[in-house]
Amino acid sequence: MRVIAGSARRISLKTLEGLETRPTTDRIKETLFNMLQYDLADRVFLDLFAGSGGIGIEALSRGAAQCVFVEQNRAAIEYIRENLQATKLTAQAVVMHCDALTALHRLEGKYRFDYIFMDPPYGNQTEKEMLSYLIDSGLMDEESQVIVETRLDEDFSYLEAMGYILTKEKRYKTNKHIFLHRK
Repeated sequence: MRVIAGSARRISLKTLEGLETRPTTDRIKETLFNMLQYDLADRVFLDLFAGSGGIGIEALSRGAAQCVFVEQNRAAIEYIRENLQATKLTAQAVVMHCDALTALHRLEGKYRFDYIFMDPPYGNQTEKEMLSYLIDSGLMDEESQVIVETRLDEDFSYLEAMGYILTKEKRYKTNKHIFLHRK
């Protein structure tokens, strides 16, 4: 895994071995950031379930002003810190070692995010819990974009009733990204 573009272009990133995290592949990451590239400058990014930090680091490398990384796996947190040092992006990062819901509560009143990216464990509806919290929080507004990486067959029929508009869906071979805004 590596940084695709920007100030840290081509720098390799360390990732956890095994199935505890699912690093977003370079090809999928490149496709995602090609969709976002013209709107990242000076934005504030939240990387929930950050794993080794590849998505947030890519956002910083491409011009985001700041990124908050949230991860509860201690080994993954160390990789995020090492990857931030290797890319020289530590000054623009906040790394939180806790579960995602705790992090959202702690961030309330301190940040308003332009982008919220989440790649939660598949199949246990964690993204629904996060979206339920975020819709009424001060962490986002009508301009904020939420991006969820999830399995292809994940059901999001609840989004409209929850107060979200699905603006885009990008399907890959094994998973998809959905893009959301508040109504």
